Amino acid sequence: MTKYAGFYDLPTAWNQIFWGIIVGMFYATFCDSSLFMPYVEYANNGDGAKIPHPISLLLLALMLSIAVHLLLRRERVRKGGSHPTSGWALGLAIGGMTAMVLIFRYIQLDDEIFSFKMVLTIAALAILTPRCEAMITAHQGYMMLNGKKWGAVIRSTAWRIALLTTIYYSIFDPFGWIFIGSMMMIVDSKIEDWIWASIPKPARRRLRRIWASNEREKRSKGTIGEEE
Repeated sequence: MTKYAGFYDLPTAWNQIFWGIIVGMFYATFCDSSLFMPYVEYANNGDGAKIPHPISLLLLALMLSIAVHLLLRRERVRKGGSHPTSGWALGLAIGGMTAMVLIFRYIQLDDEIFSFKMVLTIAALAILTPRCEAMITAHQGYMMLNGKKWGAVIRSTAWRIALLTTIYYSIFDPFGWIFIGSMMMIVDSKIEDWIWASIPKPARRRLRRIWASNEREKRSKGTIGEEE
């Protein structure tokens, strides 16, 4: 997003962050009470504990995907075609709220005051959760921009189920973060295409000219440095 600063609809992106905080707060709270706490009880107590119901996971992920769909089909988003950039900002806020609730709950439940696992888990939650959710929401916006509206809802629901399940597993087994990081690195190369699609064509031409001018300046400075 920083690379394209000034060439996409920044006010709409900030507006989506506001909505993402609100939606993310409800999503994180419901996930905590309906999914994470039963999962913790089951992981700690074994067979006697209640297992989180898969239907609850499906419904929460689906409801979030539908909420994202409704926010990204608003007039101010459709008018500028800023679905991917707005989705990225929206996802960062939702993922940030999810990470905050999980970090709070993890610190509350962990018996140790300080450990390497605690530092790793908190850092992973704070860094990976918002970015992964931003990737999912930006891709949902990209699919909406290309006319695949309800297909985007179904696909993003599946990705959110996988993400939430893997995050819960990784809290108890840190090796799970390696899987999340690997998947994130695979998808990372595609994000630029999604963001580029939401930039208006006149802005793309100006941006290309700026990049070309900056590249010529770097080459000229390099040539002068070699001559000296």
